[in-house]
Amino acid sequence: MSTRREHVGAWTIATMLFFAALINYADKTVVGLAAVPIMQELNLTPKEFGFLGSSFFFLYPFSTILVSFLANRILAHWLLLGLVVLWSLLQFPMIGAVGFLILVVCRILLGAAQGPAFPLTLDVLYKWFPDPKRALPTAVVLQGAATGVIIALPTLNWIIVHYSWHWAFGALGLVGLLWAVAWFYVGKESPLGDPVDTYSPVKSVPYRRLLLTPIFLSCCLACFGAYWAISLSLTWFTPFVVNGLGYSQATAGWLAALPWLMGSVVILSTGWASQALMTAGVSTRLARGVLGSIPLLLGGFMLLAIPFVRIPPCKIALLMFGIGLTGSIYVVCPPILSEFAPASQRSTMIAIFSISNTLAGTLAPVLNGAIIEKASTPLEGYHNGFMVAAFVQVLGGLAGLLLLRPVGEPATQAGRLAPQPPAI
Repeated sequence: MSTRREHVGAWTIATMLFFAALINYADKTVVGLAAVPIMQELNLTPKEFGFLGSSFFFLYPFSTILVSFLANRILAHWLLLGLVVLWSLLQFPMIGAVGFLILVVCRILLGAAQGPAFPLTLDVLYKWFPDPKRALPTAVVLQGAATGVIIALPTLNWIIVHYSWHWAFGALGLVGLLWAVAWFYVGKESPLGDPVDTYSPVKSVPYRRLLLTPIFLSCCLACFGAYWAISLSLTWFTPFVVNGLGYSQATAGWLAALPWLMGSVVILSTGWASQALMTAGVSTRLARGVLGSIPLLLGGFMLLAIPFVRIPPCKIALLMFGIGLTGSIYVVCPPILSEFAPASQRSTMIAIFSISNTLAGTLAPVLNGAIIEKASTPLEGYHNGFMVAAFVQVLGGLAGLLLLRPVGEPATQAGRLAPQPPAI
């Protein structure tokens, strides 16, 4: 009976974390969705708007590292509650009339509050699920990101079209505070302790050894390639559809959800397939490394084809598949990292991993803005930006396919990295 209660409790936590990811990504996407009215109201150039998109990630790495170390001293579910309250309150200044500077400052602070959310979420989640059963709950939580965008884009776009982009920010702040109230009563740490502690006798490994492993480096490179495309979708998809292809703002709100709808299918199918393969005894190399990397690689080639098709719906379809296929790598990399990182260092390792690949979010939006501004037409600029994204994504897919080679049980992997006693 207690095992059943623990199972229900684990999936209750996973469901709440799903909604946290939903709100997180709805917050991320609102600026890109409101790009055209924001640029018109504030008279921004493409380069300035690209800077606004990139500003979200300016403090992202610093806050992520800081909170990852705090998670070793403060229970992760309380830290997550504080972050959600903070990022919700940061939405409310945008309800009033704001200038470019205030908007940038609020986005920088929002990024600082949301940066640690991903590693914290996984830290809470993995305390409830042992390693062989982590792929599916990871996929469910990641599904929250895709679902957040799918739900938020048409909903927020309706608010933007019928009221203004200012009220879209206020709606997100209110939803975040409602989640925080629910988490205050539901959120908790696993009563089982950390399943990894019973799975591996290794308590700690020098960070230098962990960070220089091919597994860790390939996870970072693969997800860097994926996040380059994702950050372009968050910031530039709606301007591309409106200014590049000539669709209306109302239509763009629905079209912008398509990559995320595709991503939700990829995430859930990858999570199910990976967990089924692991349960059947297939190696981690195939069940996680290959399964996560091949869709990423294929998606890059689809982005590469966008400039060569002339029909707008075909461009949107290629963009939908190209970006949506990136979700596979995010299902497999965190469980791979949790295999060989000791439990006491897992939160920090996932935080460093998160920082490394989201650096793409700092570079891609502002670089894409500069590319658009220098092009002879907006459509040519978007095409050039997608070509850059395609090359980065293909390189990330190749890195994952060639270097994601975890072998052996988690205890064996951690043992190989731990300091060895001198020979007698």
